[in-house]
Amino acid sequence: MRERGRQGGISLTGLIVVLALIGVIGVLAMKILPTYTEYRAVNDAIAKARAAGGTPQEMRAAFDRSAEVNYISSISGRDLTIERVNGELEVSFAYDKKIHLAGPASVLLEYSGSTAKGGQATAE
Repeated sequence: MRERGRQGGISLTGLIVVLALIGVIGVLAMKILPTYTEYRAVNDAIAKARAAGGTPQEMRAAFDRSAEVNYISSISGRDLTIERVNGELEVSFAYDKKIHLAGPASVLLEYSGSTAKGGQATAE
């Protein structure tokens, strides 16, 4: 007798599980990506504010102008920490973003940054 070749592939149940996982990852990405984009805009805005120089009030005002143009809503100029480090003014920030998923589940993202060499916000 002839042997029948066994077909390989994915079963319907396996396909449903894979599509569900892809869907969950896609939803997470769609909710997290805008907050990361805003974080990058905040980093750029503090770099521009520091480059503009001047007093801390002028740096905060420059950040607020940049925040208005770049649709930054999570943080404002008054939330920035501006301190003198090694004779230069350094600008840093830290904020949390909570993203509701479903029911009682949510994701908390902690963003921080600085114009200092390491790029991390200073401890308060």
